[in-house]
Amino acid sequence: MSDAVFESRLTGLRKIHQGKVRDLYEIDAHHMLIVATDRLSAFDVILPDPIPGKGKMLTEISNFWFAKTAHLVRNHLVDWPISGLTHDPAEQAMLEGRSVVVRRLKALPIEAVVRGYLIGSGWKDYQRSGEICGIRLPAGLRMADRLPEPIFTPATKAAVGEHDENISFGDIAGLVGQDIAEQVRDLSLKVYAFAAAYALERGIIIADTKFEFGLDEAGNVVLMDEVLTPDSSRFWPVATYAPGTSPPSFDKQFVRDYLETLDWNKKAPGPRVPAEVIARTAAKYAEAVRLLTA
Repeated sequence: MSDAVFESRLTGLRKIHQGKVRDLYEIDAHHMLIVATDRLSAFDVILPDPIPGKGKMLTEISNFWFAKTAHLVRNHLVDWPISGLTHDPAEQAMLEGRSVVVRRLKALPIEAVVRGYLIGSGWKDYQRSGEICGIRLPAGLRMADRLPEPIFTPATKAAVGEHDENISFGDIAGLVGQDIAEQVRDLSLKVYAFAAAYALERGIIIADTKFEFGLDEAGNVVLMDEVLTPDSSRFWPVATYAPGTSPPSFDKQFVRDYLETLDWNKKAPGPRVPAEVIARTAAKYAEAVRLLTA
């Protein structure tokens, strides 16, 4: 995995944040550079083994969706070339394909989750209470059932190594205000509906996804970070979808399923991931990119 980028190190720019996958660098007071590394996180823990090429695939698919949904929602991308941001040829080569320049925004402290199908933590909540984030669902639903309509189920935005927690719409209104909360909810549902319909025509079910938003200097709600990637979404092949079980996927659910077989408390440090699991996960990401962006 010598070609994998686990962590970026740029000599000419100041690193201002390192997330689970992305490294952020300051360009000026209004712009920053986002570098998508090949780091892999699961259950909110960064795993020690990267997936070569993953950052490039995430950047390609995010840029595709940002362009595809620009008529629905503002996003953080700006037209600023990557070339010239570093004078080191090795650093420049590393940045190609995995980096974008974006506007600096005031990030909202929430994960804007939309669910179209009953899976993951939503399935666990439903089994416990018949609800997800305070939303009552019909009785008798099975794992992976399609919901009557997509629902907005926000979560807290946890620090690296901590776990996100599902919260109600009232909770996020308390965090960001009623007006911003409504805008985030409405935009999330609108973008999900558009993307889910597009993906379905190409053989992929987007079971759920999470968006991140920020505010620009004028107070506008802006879509940021990544959008509709295999890291932030569950992608299921239409051909093999069957409710009642956890469907095979194009995303990192393959890694989660492997980790669930281990005696691990889902806290750092994360366990090593076998080469076969890494290779199969990379292939799933690549197939999702091909199907969606071809």
